[in-house]
Amino acid sequence: MATPLPWREKISYGLADMGFNFYWANIATFLMMFYTDVYGISAAAAASMMFVIKIINAFTDPLIGAVADRTSTRFGKFRPYLVWMALPLAGAGVLTYTTPDLGADGKLAWAYGTYLLMMVCYTCINIPYNALSGVMSAEPQERSAINGLRFIFAFAGSMLVTAATPAMVAFLGAGEGTDATRRGWQLTMLAWGVLASLLFAATFFNTRERIAPPPRQQTRVRDDLRDLAGNRPWMVLFFLALIIMVSITLRTTTAAYYFKYVVARPELLASFLPAYMAAAAAGAALTPVMTRFVDKKTLMMVLMSLTALMSAAFFFVGPEQITAMYALQIALGLVLGPKSPLAFSMYADTADYNEWRNGRRATAMTFAAATFSQKLGTALAVAVIGAVFTQLGYVPNAAQSSGSQAGIVWLMSIIPAVFALLAVAVMFFYNLDSGKLRRIQADLSARKAQR
Repeated sequence: MATPLPWREKISYGLADMGFNFYWANIATFLMMFYTDVYGISAAAAASMMFVIKIINAFTDPLIGAVADRTSTRFGKFRPYLVWMALPLAGAGVLTYTTPDLGADGKLAWAYGTYLLMMVCYTCINIPYNALSGVMSAEPQERSAINGLRFIFAFAGSMLVTAATPAMVAFLGAGEGTDATRRGWQLTMLAWGVLASLLFAATFFNTRERIAPPPRQQTRVRDDLRDLAGNRPWMVLFFLALIIMVSITLRTTTAAYYFKYVVARPELLASFLPAYMAAAAAGAALTPVMTRFVDKKTLMMVLMSLTALMSAAFFFVGPEQITAMYALQIALGLVLGPKSPLAFSMYADTADYNEWRNGRRATAMTFAAATFSQKLGTALAVAVIGAVFTQLGYVPNAAQSSGSQAGIVWLMSIIPAVFALLAVAVMFFYNLDSGKLRRIQADLSARKAQR
């Protein structure tokens, strides 16, 4: 049995994910509406742009993973990226939310360039951070604890962003009108970037890497990719992440439109999404407890079944039933909260499986290819939203047609529910249970003892 990690290290690891969500929550919740309602890009153009950038950026994930796996410094393979890339990411975030007056084509070109820059910088720091959780401890239950605590901070960061960002934009914009709003967004992202950089530094200074690849391991990137393609549990998680991300992104991105155009109370967004995040943090905190009694595969299937049921129930909630909206949103948070720490601990398990099966370890590549699927899922969700809005005649900052309103409701309920059910089906093919993981860990420990 491995020595439990000190709480200081677990907490420090989690702090960085709060910093990541200062960016991710803004992107998922506000960026689409920022482009359509603030910067003046059409819904179709903004959705197409975000889809294309997500696809391009998804293909940088394996590249960054391969580079990180082959990085060697006295601080480790993955930790240095937390300080190397913090300030470039902050700068890219500010540029993304900067709105120069360039005309229609110029605005779109600026959006393409700055959003791509931000996402590449995000990848360069996030992929090594994800891999770090796989080399801090070899104990599967300890990994569940690390990731459970990590996502408490992640959801707390998202809750803070969704609650505070609209007020920060208004305060930092210091005035009325479009120019003040645009200035407010720029300064708000500067503030989030500075705070995130401080959290990344705290993680760098207070964590350690303990698991290394087999001595003298020399592999080519194509060997890493071949290993992943033949890693059945990882392939299952690849498609699982893609599908779940579609379901979550559809609801998160649509929420701003739902409260503005269906409920006609946009101010509620500042408490609706944080309510979800608070519930998700509570759910994440329970993950290590649940995995002590329920196999990870079974638990994931139960969670996504409940997600499908509650997402579908949202379809029957009327725009005046505010209490029912919040009750379902909080219930969804409790159910989806354990999903993220559970999935990331399972990714680390598949890295162990790969080493056990092939004698090679590529931790960062394992996590990078996982985030590749998540970004594809996000891109697909944005494409679905853009297609629905375009088809139904969405007009920004105007009363919506009944068809447009109906489309927004479907994007908040039935469509995400269908994707959640697909996630349940995919998990039937996952073949790493608790007993097999114990055998893998025992075999890997025996191999290391013989070196």
